Amino acid sequence: MCHSSAGTIQSQFLRPEALGTSTAGRRVYVTTMHRKEVDTTLNPRVVALKLSKTMALTDLASSMRERGMDVVGLAAGEPDFDTPSQILDAGIEALRTGKTHYTPNTGTHALRQAICNKLEQENGLEYTPAQVVVSNGAKQSIWQAVLAVCLEDDEVLIPAPFWVSYPEIAKLAGAKPVIIDCPAQDDFLLSPAALKASLTPASRLLILCSPANPTGSVYSRKDLEAIAEIVADHPRLMVLSDEIYEHIIYAPAEHHSFAALPGMYDRTLTVNGFSKAFAMTGWRLGYLAAPPHVAKAAAAIQSQSTSGASSIAQHAGVAALRLGPNGGQPVQHMREAFQQRRDFVVKQLQQIGGVTLVEPKGAFYCLPLMASFFGPSASAEGFGAIPDADALCRYLLEVGQVATVPGDAFGAPDCIRVSYAASMADLEKAMERMSTALNKVIQNSDR
Repeated sequence: MCHSSAGTIQSQFLRPEALGTSTAGRRVYVTTMHRKEVDTTLNPRVVALKLSKTMALTDLASSMRERGMDVVGLAAGEPDFDTPSQILDAGIEALRTGKTHYTPNTGTHALRQAICNKLEQENGLEYTPAQVVVSNGAKQSIWQAVLAVCLEDDEVLIPAPFWVSYPEIAKLAGAKPVIIDCPAQDDFLLSPAALKASLTPASRLLILCSPANPTGSVYSRKDLEAIAEIVADHPRLMVLSDEIYEHIIYAPAEHHSFAALPGMYDRTLTVNGFSKAFAMTGWRLGYLAAPPHVAKAAAAIQSQSTSGASSIAQHAGVAALRLGPNGGQPVQHMREAFQQRRDFVVKQLQQIGGVTLVEPKGAFYCLPLMASFFGPSASAEGFGAIPDADALCRYLLEVGQVATVPGDAFGAPDCIRVSYAASMADLEKAMERMSTALNKVIQNSDR
């Protein structure tokens, strides 16, 4: 018999053999089992998660193209280039030479040593392979780092605008995301004053991303040194430095690793990967370089979740790091193309009345302020009201057939994110369509 927690009889569980072997008996058993209600309760942390708008809009644009619509996608956060041939050849070699089995949990020694060499030569950081954990993409590396160092209700400080997953990862780890507004007049960069005002005894982790998604902003060494002075005064505070876009940066801007600053090595969790610089998004390969106790904890998490990254991707990753300093000629070619595209998109957006734009210094995004095109009095003929950035992005997609991402996904509700990781032909078409569509937006008051 099944009992409730109070001890009262709920129902009589009938075993199949107790019902006999007749068809009628079996039918009674099946019917009895099917009448039981299934508990659909989910973990509250999972229920609280927001779906990624970048993924949702990218998928929507793809489905529209599959239906024959000529949609230009400027929502995705990935290079439009193919993976360099040297890396492809290494992946093919791995397949043909039997490198298709499990690897050590934290990655092959060859890849972890190559990562250590890269960090020393390009970033001035000395790590041992034991301090490097290779994962299935930098997103997993960030998740494991946050889970490793944050206690329940610890605070994770996140400058806004931010990458969509930072707050959700913090919440999933049981921590509290604390959003710090970084206005456009400060180039969307965290100021020392804003950081100081946000610190509490519960502050555990500060997340910095440079070059940044979604703004393209880049912290100078002076900027980082000012932040490091504040971090040094708070013993519990650590820094997660997301450096996934380090090679996509435009002169005179320069990349600086936070862990290389005086006194910050033991405070910093450095995350990087292969997706953006090497156009390897589908290979799923990222890494964490951290103090030994954090690397060990991240490795333990990984050992009980995904285990090691793809053996084929890891073999290709070694080839990627052998292309030369800062990714060699293949990465330089992509960087030059991104800069040309950035210059074009910035110029076109600045020519649209009502658009305010901070010029990006890295990555392949820009985050124009678009509040002139939405609000209580905004509308467009044939579409209707445009109360917010979400509606504006729907309007641009449905009417202009250009996919962008509303800024509220990044903590910037007055903006939209435009990715220029697309061909010049697509960007020319997209900018013309956006200009035409935006000029049809009507406000009761002049822009």
